[in-house]
Amino acid sequence: MTMETLEFQAEARQLLQLMVHSIYSNKDIFLRELISNASDALDKLRLAKLQDGLEADTSDLHIEIEVDAEARTLTVRDNGIGMTREEVVALIGTIAKSGTAELLGKLKEAKESPELIGQFGVGFYSTFMVADKVELITRKAGTEGHGTRWESAGEGTFTIDDAPDAPVGTAVTLHLRPKDEDDALYDYTDAWKIKEIVKRYSDFIAFPIRKTSGDEVETLNSQKALWARPRSEVTDAEYHEFYKHISHDWTDPLEIINMKAEGTFEYEALLFIPSRAPHDLFQRDARRGLQLYVKRVFIMDDSKELIPDYLRFVKGVVDAADLSLNISREILQQDRHIQMIRRRLVKKVLSTIKDLMSSSPEKYATFWREFGRAVKEGLLAEPDNHKPILEIASFGTTEGTEPTTLTAYIERMKEGQEEIYFLTGESRSQVENSPHMEAFRAQGYEVLVLTDPVDEIWVDVVGEFDGKKLRSIARGAVDLPKDEEKPEPEGDFAPLLGFLTEKLTEQVKEVRLSHRLTTSAACLVSDADDITPALEKMYRAMGQEGPRVKRILELNPNHPLVSGLRAAHERSAGDAALPDTAELLYGTALLAEGGDLEDPARFAKLLADRLAQTV
Repeated sequence: MTMETLEFQAEARQLLQLMVHSIYSNKDIFLRELISNASDALDKLRLAKLQDGLEADTSDLHIEIEVDAEARTLTVRDNGIGMTREEVVALIGTIAKSGTAELLGKLKEAKESPELIGQFGVGFYSTFMVADKVELITRKAGTEGHGTRWESAGEGTFTIDDAPDAPVGTAVTLHLRPKDEDDALYDYTDAWKIKEIVKRYSDFIAFPIRKTSGDEVETLNSQKALWARPRSEVTDAEYHEFYKHISHDWTDPLEIINMKAEGTFEYEALLFIPSRAPHDLFQRDARRGLQLYVKRVFIMDDSKELIPDYLRFVKGVVDAADLSLNISREILQQDRHIQMIRRRLVKKVLSTIKDLMSSSPEKYATFWREFGRAVKEGLLAEPDNHKPILEIASFGTTEGTEPTTLTAYIERMKEGQEEIYFLTGESRSQVENSPHMEAFRAQGYEVLVLTDPVDEIWVDVVGEFDGKKLRSIARGAVDLPKDEEKPEPEGDFAPLLGFLTEKLTEQVKEVRLSHRLTTSAACLVSDADDITPALEKMYRAMGQEGPRVKRILELNPNHPLVSGLRAAHERSAGDAALPDTAELLYGTALLAEGGDLEDPARFAKLLADRLAQTV
């Protein structure tokens, strides 16, 4: 056949312009696309020989990059399956079966089209970002006679001709544009730049990528995709080195997780749990996510879609056989495959941590110390995973200094106890010294000590574990069994309670006697359905001003201050000092739980005046 000059399909011309001017944000990826196409061609040749009995030499399948700095050309060559003349026209001159005006219209708006990914013509167009002319010479394996030469300047037409001496495979030669750093257009004849791109995007391609310059031949990629090798064939040292490479951490990982899924949707994953939390674990702008590869071709560094935010500390690689990507392979689409991988990764990570609890308690203790606070965020984000997250969680407890699991807590519960008791606070010492603890400590009830900010929220969201309700000992009424040896308080406290409720009406909703106090005079309690003061403060810090929630002031009827106050009120209900005493009583209860006084100066003056009367 003689030379022909043909026009690109209308949609192909528009796609070409989009490709050059707006689709790709990084021009370096043209080389990734060409190498990916070459790798696919090598895979297809090997498969055709195995399945179809094609006679072909597959002893040295490889990809070659040849650079001519003087002529400013770059050639990517493979000895793979090759193409016929008809396939060249179909794959490059048109957009195969995906080239519709409707599809292109969507592409212009969203720059997304999963149907186009993986087709030779699409990634091939990226070459025109860096070249003002592109030549292609190819010959289909198993065919007799000549090959095909294709050439275009990317301006609407292309020529196609016979190539009598073409070897089996495909060679794409780019006549490179001048370097323009202002436009992020680099000199792609520079050896260091080619090595950088191959190392970043194509290091794990299964075939050797060789760079030739004159008589020198250098293999640029490692071909060592650790995730694709059996665990028994990889040393811990190799895993550790790989982890440090992708995480920029200088310590060895705490745990290594291998995964492989086969069947209708295939992928491999190699995940690492670090041994220490990064400094930016709780910073919003921190980089997070897993590295994503498709058929060993690097797609992105931080794929957040593959791992939930509460497991953001997990590092590693996911390599999928196929995924729905946008046309530039730079943004994942939300599809069922992505969600499937995500669910399986989460399940595997959580089950691995659970295994550590029994198989390696020391590793687990390290993990929870470093990442427990982040993991508990999952109790807010993923309701379906409440149980597996709670099963791997540990909490401070009044039963010793070591954290406990909820399962262990339930096993130690006293006879007749139906609820899991907890108290939140800013620190362990604050919680342990809280007046709310007194009756529970006196009667030997274990209380969980929750000091992370997220604890204020998840306990209400979750509500229960293993059929046992989570109960804050600082909210609602407490119905602990009373000590039969202690008589009920004598006298009628009703007048005093009514007086205090009236005088403190701006601060509290009710004043009542307490069953939770043994040594303190008073404490503040939230209603069962009210938010806690700490949570109220958190909302205000986030700019969410809600109505102020009044709390309940509980009094210990056996405390000398309370009994003395009752007697003073009985003697003289109009005593001018009583309102000040009521205010001091409320202030001490607020301070005892670590709260903030509304008017510290007034409280200090009242206290000083009262102390002066006793000297």
